[in-house]
Amino acid sequence: MAHEVRGSLEARAEGAVRNAFLQQALDVATERFISLRQTADADFQDPLAVRLAAKAARERAVANLDANLARLAANVRKAGGHVHWAATADEARAIVVGIARERGVRTVVKSKSMASEEIHLNRALETAGIRPVETDLGEWIIQLSGETPSHIIAPAIHLTKGQVAELISRHLGRELPAEAEALVAAAKQALRQEFIRADMGISGVNFAVAETGTIVLVTNEGNGRLVTSHPRIHVALMGVDKVIETLDDLTTLMRVLPRAATGQKLSVYMTMVTGPRRADEIDGPDEFHLVIMDNGRSRVLRTPMEESLQCLRCGACLNVCPVYKEIGGHAYGSVYSGPIGMVLTPMIDQSAEAKSLCSASTLCGACLDACPVAIDIPGMLLHLRAEAVTAGAFPWWERVGFRLLGFVLNSPGLYRLAGRVGAKLTRPLAQHGWIRRLPGAGERWTRIRDLPPIAERPFRDRWKGLVASGPADR
Repeated sequence: MAHEVRGSLEARAEGAVRNAFLQQALDVATERFISLRQTADADFQDPLAVRLAAKAARERAVANLDANLARLAANVRKAGGHVHWAATADEARAIVVGIARERGVRTVVKSKSMASEEIHLNRALETAGIRPVETDLGEWIIQLSGETPSHIIAPAIHLTKGQVAELISRHLGRELPAEAEALVAAAKQALRQEFIRADMGISGVNFAVAETGTIVLVTNEGNGRLVTSHPRIHVALMGVDKVIETLDDLTTLMRVLPRAATGQKLSVYMTMVTGPRRADEIDGPDEFHLVIMDNGRSRVLRTPMEESLQCLRCGACLNVCPVYKEIGGHAYGSVYSGPIGMVLTPMIDQSAEAKSLCSASTLCGACLDACPVAIDIPGMLLHLRAEAVTAGAFPWWERVGFRLLGFVLNSPGLYRLAGRVGAKLTRPLAQHGWIRRLPGAGERWTRIRDLPPIAERPFRDRWKGLVASGPADR
């Protein structure tokens, strides 16, 4: 079951702000992530140097993307694996479903994969008569609720323990307490049988090392290793941007990813898979398939948006974003939410709705500060906004208003005149020194904030007076 997106971004955001359960869950989770990240980063003697080294590794990978992907594919085949190329989401779904059908697969166990969420793979498997089972705890929870992830790292961040207990209790047919230990134990017991009966495991890819043909999974639950080792077939789905050049680059990136994602120095599990099981190995799949998917990513190469391909999918930008912390992930209407979601979504979705997401930002720059590879998300959002304006995506009155504002700001004389006129117009609206409500379109702005009236005496005049009075009177 897929989560249905309804209403406009504004309507979804307003509903999220009024959702008391969501606000409680977001406050607790995001603040916890921020606190853990600060503690983990304190170990770095030179945090900036580590960050720049990680960025350099990602820049090299993207700059030589074609060569790195070719090298990766060659080494995967050399290790006994199969490589499939998918230009679109449709092709990626068809490849995975085709592999499952050809081998008579009935049940698939999945570890956490944003790429599979991106292409709505579960729905395609279900349509083909194949039962997908999410085995990451958060993903399993949202599968039970029929929703999409609300956070890149913590898919069920929008739910409280009480809501999770209700979901799992309903699924298992027995009452469970709203206690983390009891809920995890129940999930573990329920999912264990799924690993045993599954014919195929599907995973995402955190990094794919071109040098060795190795895919890397970074998880905090043992499900990732079970998905990739117990079923007879393992299919790994990755975007083309997940490739990196060397194992040395992997070492560099693993210094920043766990800290940025969950505030850990190292995740509990780091699984490295190089091809299928060999004759002298006791576990692993008989077949290994790597599906390398584009799905719009190459569209941004050699454009101002290319930097988005460096993203590690750590979710750090979501945790610090003042907009995300109020509206959560589902308000964005996309699998990828928060600041990076506003950049990634138009890359894979060319709809007007996707392109309008760039307006859901304060451009405060907190996302740039938090990003472990220093991606300039605010700069890319400004670029997307400029494109939206050129395409006429905003209302005519807004476009006309900003043109007039630009004309006034470029003329010192008009600017001074506008300040004096504005002071006279706003003075009657002020109550006790603040404007509580603006008329017309301004009503939406003052609905949740107060504004100071324009000063009767502009700063320019005050400064002239201070200069004329001399140092003794300042």
